[in-house]
Amino acid sequence: MRINSNLAKVAALALTLGYTSLASAELNIFACEPEYAALAKELAPDAKIYSATTAMQDPHQVQARPSLIAKMRQADLAICAGADLEVGWLPMLQMKSSNAKVRSTDQGLFFAADHIDALDKLASVDRSMGDVHAQGNPHLHFSPLRVLKVAEALSQKLISLDPDSKAQYQSALREFSAKWNQAIPQWEAKAARLKGKKVIAYHSNFRYLFNWIGIEQVGDLEPKPGLPPSSSHLASLLKRTEVGDVMAIIVASYQSERGAEWLGERANLPVVVLPMSVGGNSQSQDLFSLYDSVIDLLLNLKQ
Repeated sequence: MRINSNLAKVAALALTLGYTSLASAELNIFACEPEYAALAKELAPDAKIYSATTAMQDPHQVQARPSLIAKMRQADLAICAGADLEVGWLPMLQMKSSNAKVRSTDQGLFFAADHIDALDKLASVDRSMGDVHAQGNPHLHFSPLRVLKVAEALSQKLISLDPDSKAQYQSALREFSAKWNQAIPQWEAKAARLKGKKVIAYHSNFRYLFNWIGIEQVGDLEPKPGLPPSSSHLASLLKRTEVGDVMAIIVASYQSERGAEWLGERANLPVVVLPMSVGGNSQSQDLFSLYDSVIDLLLNLKQ
């Protein structure tokens, strides 16, 4: 009977250890945007990761669908861009999911923008300025050095939620950081001839990308952030192109090409659709190939 009792204890311990390991491997991560789902996959490859949006959706405007509420309810960690990018829909998901884990950054809520110095911060905003972000431009995933800072902070968050897997998270961060640091100078060398080029773009989605590789955005298809191109605004942009220094008109994968095509046809300029995030085109399967894709598409323009 004593032997059977010991065997039972051993079996119970094995089940407990097995459950702990399983729980660690199945950390549920809710990513607000696909770029953060991709980063989470690099840092926590064994986790269950769900992206609330795709690169073909405007991350400013998302419906709090029942399916998203259900995923949020299951989440141990929610990773979002922050800087009020998701202010129109994330609070609704948090409320309706009734998941206390993801309501505070002290627990399972992570905002990437909290861990970097954002571009274009504003001291104050009002409705007359359009859809602007006082906390800065939230599309920071096109800044490779900022991505590294976010990765480091996110790794620490993962460790705080799942301390038993600390060694695995640290190893994944080292591996990602090494590959990323190796890729940065390669991207910069490849993009060198884009420095000083000028473009007109829709919104400020690629602000960090342009800032990094030295492209100047001299016009915006939106008369104000969040407003679609008007005929009078497009006419003013057409006049700007007469200077002859604009390389192309840039739109993101989820944005309407209508205004861009109108302007491109009259100004004899190419319209380039860049993937906004992972999954924005067939080449962009992870963060590395996303960077490759946007740089390649820009380099394919007639210089």
